[in-house]
Amino acid sequence: MAEAADFPGTRPTPARRWLRRTAALLVGTPLLAGLLQAPVSPAADAAVPGAPVTAANDSGPVDVSLDQLTPAAPREGDTVTVSGTVTNNGKQTVTGGKVGLRLGPALNGRSAVDSAAKRTTFQPGADGTEVGGKYVDKIAKLVPGVRTDFSISVPVKDLDLGADGVYQLGVTLTGQSAAQPYPQVLGIQRTFLPWQPDAAETKTRTTYLWPLITETHLTAETGSDEQQTPVFKNDDLADELAPGGRLQQLLALGSDLDVTWVIDPDTLASVEAMTESYRIRNSDGKTTRAGKHQAVAKQWLNDLESAVKDKKVVALPFADPDLASLAHTGKAVTGSLSHLKEATETGAMAVNDILHTKSTTDFAWPAEGAVDPSIVDVSTSAGAHTVIARSDSFRESAALPYAPTAARPIGGGTTAVVADARLSTAFEGDMTVGENATLAVQEFAAQSLMLNMQVPGKQRSIVIAPQRMPTASQAQTMAKGLTALQEGTWTQSQGLAAAAKAKPDPQATTQVPSAGSYPAALRKRELPPSAFVTFRNTQSTLERFQVILTKRDRVVTPFRRAIDRGMSTSWRGRPAEATTYRDGVRNYLDDLTQQVSLIKRSDAKLSGRSATIPVSVQNNLVQGVEHLTLRLYSKKPTRLSIGDGEYEEKQVKIAGGHSQSVKFTTTAKANGPVPVYAQLYTEDGQPYGERVEFEVNVTEFTLAVMLVIAGGLLLLVLAGFRMYTQRKRAARKRAEEGPAEGPDAAPEDENGTPPGEGGPEQPSDPTPDTAPESTGPSDTGERVDR
Repeated sequence: MAEAADFPGTRPTPARRWLRRTAALLVGTPLLAGLLQAPVSPAADAAVPGAPVTAANDSGPVDVSLDQLTPAAPREGDTVTVSGTVTNNGKQTVTGGKVGLRLGPALNGRSAVDSAAKRTTFQPGADGTEVGGKYVDKIAKLVPGVRTDFSISVPVKDLDLGADGVYQLGVTLTGQSAAQPYPQVLGIQRTFLPWQPDAAETKTRTTYLWPLITETHLTAETGSDEQQTPVFKNDDLADELAPGGRLQQLLALGSDLDVTWVIDPDTLASVEAMTESYRIRNSDGKTTRAGKHQAVAKQWLNDLESAVKDKKVVALPFADPDLASLAHTGKAVTGSLSHLKEATETGAMAVNDILHTKSTTDFAWPAEGAVDPSIVDVSTSAGAHTVIARSDSFRESAALPYAPTAARPIGGGTTAVVADARLSTAFEGDMTVGENATLAVQEFAAQSLMLNMQVPGKQRSIVIAPQRMPTASQAQTMAKGLTALQEGTWTQSQGLAAAAKAKPDPQATTQVPSAGSYPAALRKRELPPSAFVTFRNTQSTLERFQVILTKRDRVVTPFRRAIDRGMSTSWRGRPAEATTYRDGVRNYLDDLTQQVSLIKRSDAKLSGRSATIPVSVQNNLVQGVEHLTLRLYSKKPTRLSIGDGEYEEKQVKIAGGHSQSVKFTTTAKANGPVPVYAQLYTEDGQPYGERVEFEVNVTEFTLAVMLVIAGGLLLLVLAGFRMYTQRKRAARKRAEEGPAEGPDAAPEDENGTPPGEGGPEQPSDPTPDTAPESTGPSDTGERVDR
């Protein structure tokens, strides 16, 4: 952003003019001395030829670390305390050392702050003069590799601060060594001292976004119990919620600040899931163990509910979807954008239900505030009317010498809220190092004051959108910097909704950056097209699966939320982990769908013209399934028909954990093997699962064989009838001749049967055709003629 040469509308005060003249004199003195070649005695403020401090990008052989500066923005009557350490990185012992403070001139513009922060070498004049001889910390000897602490306290009145503004404050180590036995500056660290003791005539209205966002922790998997016990991919969320953890620190620190809470509803849903029974996946990826941090989760949610009561809360779409990825690679895949609208509605409900507070979903926040027309279109497609951008993407023209109000209309009823890039990125470094944190706070406060002084009397609204997931140390540093602003005299807090409604600056740009200006580094971190193809396939499988379930919500809700989590902005920079998560969701859903399937069966034999063939369906799910149709097909219906033709279908309804055998009627028309297959279908006619194939071997008799058998049976019947008539004729003949009489008559046997009638056969008798008739009861199944 372009900077003004000076603060428009102001004139340098006498004190400032004095400082400038002094700085010019000090800068010119070494040059003049060199030109005149006059001998100069070594002095602490002079640059000595050959001294290490003159090397480019080298602050000297002694490292000066500034670990604390309080207060960050002093007022009249305060005492400024500076503490830290000095470390001798050289090879020679430093003697006669002392740590002192150097107050430089007031800086002119935000770019001057940037330049001073980058400068590493000691520059006489530009780095000012040492503050009072008594405000030093003496170090008699500093051995190589040894670190020594220091602390200096100076009353503000002795700093001789002039007009309001930002002053450079340097901390230096002055000493000498055996090789260079004269006092010289051997190390320096610069920072800034914002000076605005009285309330500014017009304060900058400042909005600070306070994000409660975490990466994905929940899997799509749930337990088979009635409570659907959730399964977490690890126990990291518990660490974030525990005392000193990242989310715990964000909550505790934000509770004492006037901020706009920006919440990912998935964070709340995940913490709420931890308040009851939950499981944690072990490192083997297969087994799970019981989670034990319910109390921590409950406490965090209770504290958050209290913190946001009557506060401004922005609810992001569920799982904070990557809007840029959706715009650049997702919208080309059918159905991708539909997830955003549902995620927005679900997110609002989750925040309202869990925190019992009202939230707004009117804001879309692309990654790092980088926008182009397609990102704006996608961001507003789910109902948002405001896009949170950043000034390093939404650049102002060079003709504008100040930072304009954040809000500006960009057409179509959409407002862009452009966050200040310098302030938004102030705490992105490693804030576990005390020096980094201290310098970040001072530069943050300095940039804020400098911004307010750009156009005195002009009311502006500034938005600060920090990194999405600050670490615990970054959150602590953010809180210090924001406290300095809120305790200062040049800003006043306001909510994001108010910032979006502020009157736009007529000179501010309203042109959305072109697609070509989108940073290549950010584009490389987006989700690939294959990710959205996976989401689409998973959604299609889910839609086919849900129609057969008796309790659809038990499956549909976890998987839809898992798809949302797969699109999260938190996957940026972690492509391998993102792929593993997406594939895990898809594979788990496929595994569930395969729990309802046909049971493979062996080939069947059919020995008659008709028979029934059973086909079994198993349901290994916990819940029942319905709205399924089972069809049995014959590949050769001219030889074997199923039902009345090629196939027959029957409805299937199976309770959870059960199987069902379905019988189909078949009719054989020829012998031999006939291939058949069974297939499940949903009620809309879509195939479900894999089909089962087997053979039916038909062994029924053919027509020719049946005729031969029938002919044989007819001959047997005729033969039997002939023998029967012969016997009847013989019986009548004997009856007509009568019994033999006289002494020569043969005696009857005990049954009264004369010899030759039913008695023992004689050797000359012919062999009888049939056995003698019996007048007794017939055996079962035996036919008796009488």
